[in-house]
Amino acid sequence: MRITEANELTGLAEYRNGGLFVDGGVLCPKDPGVLSETHEVSSPLVVEWRALTVVLLDEIAVEIRRLLGLDAGELPLARVLEGGTWRAGRQIARERRPGGAPPIRVHSDGTVF
Repeated sequence: MRITEANELTGLAEYRNGGLFVDGGVLCPKDPGVLSETHEVSSPLVVEWRALTVVLLDEIAVEIRRLLGLDAGELPLARVLEGGTWRAGRQIARERRPGGAPPIRVHSDGTVF
């Protein structure tokens, strides 16, 4: 299988990337109490969190490329995610919560995140 235009793909809205935005204060729940509850993967909170994560990942990639003077071919989204958001999300989660749990707990069988 040959994959073309891989840079047109989006980042994953998984908890490491999304957690970075919550832990970093970019996304703040209107009700802070939601951070102490467990949510179904289909809940509006989780759906919105995941959607915002995808949009913000694309925006981060654009801004990092701008700051470094690189284009998407030189710094594809996959590199931004692997070396940046995903890793930073894991590191911050480990510093803030035992076992590196995400800031928003999701009841999931593992098929979504």
